[in-house]
Amino acid sequence: MRTLILGDIHSNLIALQAVMADAEERGGFNQIWCLGDTVGYGPDPRPCLELLRHYPLLAVAGNHDQAATGQLGVEEFNGPAAEAALWTAQQLTEEERDFLSGLPLTTTFEDFTLVHGSLREPLWEYLLTEESAVATFKLLSTRYCLVSHSHISFICQEIRGNPTFIDFTEDQKFSLTGEPSNEERWIINPGSVGQPRDQDPRPSYAIYDSGQGGVISRHRVSYDIGETQERMRQAGLPQRLIERLNYGV
Repeated sequence: MRTLILGDIHSNLIALQAVMADAEERGGFNQIWCLGDTVGYGPDPRPCLELLRHYPLLAVAGNHDQAATGQLGVEEFNGPAAEAALWTAQQLTEEERDFLSGLPLTTTFEDFTLVHGSLREPLWEYLLTEESAVATFKLLSTRYCLVSHSHISFICQEIRGNPTFIDFTEDQKFSLTGEPSNEERWIINPGSVGQPRDQDPRPSYAIYDSGQGGVISRHRVSYDIGETQERMRQAGLPQRLIERLNYGV
């Protein structure tokens, strides 16, 4: 079974299509795990939802997803993000709002827990420090935890109770084999599809191949940023959100 792992798509259909095409060229995928913030920021919330839902999908809610459904207010968002969230809410059908509002904050599948931010604070925490990693490991009931929200990829390994962050290197394969153990658990962030923030504007995603004995790999692909930006301009979305796609920030 090959699983396409996506985080922070943010209504960027052109980036999502490029990721899916690249994943198909690398051997394809059977299902999708989505780590939240499918919508928000970008110009194509409905087409992104429609495309994802063509596949077997396991998904959790992100803060922008809940803002688009009215489950969260936009008071804690910065100005451009709030403006985009309100615009997104106006684009969705009632059925799409029901789908997004029904997404859980966390979910599990076999050895994996999926959450947007962290297990301590599923919608808002940026899991980027040892302290935040320890807090999630304390709450983790599976061997692996998949997160997004920070838009920055990483692997954090817990070995004998100590968290260690390492680079989730592009195209490198990491084996998730071995006997499950509380002495060796992982938190994994695949990076962002629709709005990377690691100073590289290319979409980032991961593939988990259980058929190879449990191998996860992270990949990047180029896409037509200008086309997404033009769609954002036509939608009247904030210029700051348009420009940042050029720089991966």
